Amino acid sequence: MSTGGLRYQYARLSIAEKLITINVAVFILNALLPFLLGLGRTAISQWFELPVDLMAYITQPWSIITYSFFHADLWHLFFNMLLLYFSARIFLNLFSARKLISVYFLGVILGGLFFVLSYNIFPVFMGANTSIIGASAGVTAVLIFICAYIPNQIVRVVFFNVKLWYLGAFFVLLDLVQIPANNSGGHLAHLGGALLGYVYARQLTKGKDIGEGFSKLLDALGAMFKPKEKKASMKTVYRKTTASAKSKVDYDKESRQRKIDSILDKISKSGYESLTKAEKDFLFKAGKEE
Repeated sequence: MSTGGLRYQYARLSIAEKLITINVAVFILNALLPFLLGLGRTAISQWFELPVDLMAYITQPWSIITYSFFHADLWHLFFNMLLLYFSARIFLNLFSARKLISVYFLGVILGGLFFVLSYNIFPVFMGANTSIIGASAGVTAVLIFICAYIPNQIVRVVFFNVKLWYLGAFFVLLDLVQIPANNSGGHLAHLGGALLGYVYARQLTKGKDIGEGFSKLLDALGAMFKPKEKKASMKTVYRKTTASAKSKVDYDKESRQRKIDSILDKISKSGYESLTKAEKDFLFKAGKEE
């Protein structure tokens, strides 16, 4: 397949599938390049992992984001990407790709902060020279977000049907009890991501999007790297919009938002499966347009 064909296939992927593709690509490159060049196993990842030492962090501040693109082994990558795929499928039925990116990366950031602060505050971790990698904090943020936003939604897990909030509570408790056992930093990062997902979802049900500022920041950064469009040579003719046309647009927008709110309220009370096919289709299209 040509480079252009690969770009086309990549562009067709959902935002979750793009994140998975990037994580898999980084994993392969991080495994192959050091081996082929005869370098140490961590020759690349050491520049992107999140160190616990504050002075070391100052020398690589980008690591608060980049640590999430590296994984310790194949199973670490597999389970993170599997959980991201299924969590994002539910998420993207309700919200836009833009919001998923905000929840995911804010979870990564808060998870990283939980890790660094915990290792510099609690005596049991003092003196530990360690670092963290993995997308778990971002993945957990997405999972707990949907568990908190539509807690009574029924999902199938292997042979059982369970409510989403049961699933979320299970993962949080699992991390809590494992902190003293092993991979303490990883479990602390998971809890940071879980906290972000929960708070974000609960605030959103009250009409407050706590990630909007972060989304605008990402939009601004993205605009810096987009090629500037050439101005058209033809003259643009401006037409004055009539007051009646404006009011019609405003009315349509308000009517659409009222319908979205009504559907989301139905989900919070009775679960996603209670929606009709028409309601699901409408919500999916609304999420794409947001």
